[in-house]
Amino acid sequence: MAYGLVHVVIGWLALQLAVGDGSGSASSSGAIRELAEQPFGLVLVWLVAVGMFLLMCWRILEASLGHREYDGGKRTRKRLVSAGRAVIYGFISWSAVSIAVGSGSSGGGTDSMTAKLMDLTGGQLIVGAIGVAIAAIGVALIRKAWTEQFAKEMDVEGLSGTSGTFYLWLGKVGCVAKGVAFGIVGALFCYAAITHEPNKSGGLDQALSEVLEQPFGPFLLGAIALGFAAYGLFCFAQARYFDS
Repeated sequence: MAYGLVHVVIGWLALQLAVGDGSGSASSSGAIRELAEQPFGLVLVWLVAVGMFLLMCWRILEASLGHREYDGGKRTRKRLVSAGRAVIYGFISWSAVSIAVGSGSSGGGTDSMTAKLMDLTGGQLIVGAIGVAIAAIGVALIRKAWTEQFAKEMDVEGLSGTSGTFYLWLGKVGCVAKGVAFGIVGALFCYAAITHEPNKSGGLDQALSEVLEQPFGPFLLGAIALGFAAYGLFCFAQARYFDS
């Protein structure tokens, strides 16, 4: 539920950006800040923090003890994916706690992190590798939309009938939108590595801003925004019909 809420708010912020209101940051931390400004916002932010922390713990257990139905390299890959998810959930939880206690800030940013990495020996290669990895996640998300692998943790009831078809389409649209956004983020990192310009790298908010600057940008960004919201709604359905 917490992950779904974050995606719905990201979709809302991206849609605002598409129609010309760029006051919010269309990222996970920007979504949490937006939640904090709503009535009972602090309660919502703490709920997101706790929810994402629990998701992180679940994925850590899965990374260390899970996927026993697989053998060899496939089990290792599955556990590495779970570990990666744990990092993402942990970052969102940490962002929510920082904002809840008033220490969250918009300073620094992805470009400053990239600049520090580039100062290291082989820094350009590291940044480029990060870009390739992020882009690969984007490709994997689009593949999940094609194969409907995203629905594997839902039970039969949740995938049945008209409502099940609707949930599947929410997941498909959402995975494609996330995949496109991740692909753009990865491309920004790769471009920063090639040109040695850290300020060319960026997170989700900068990636969506790049979309906005393209021909028919507002329409493309609006479609991605709706996709993020769709993924959030799919997360709600997945929470309701989770197959344990």
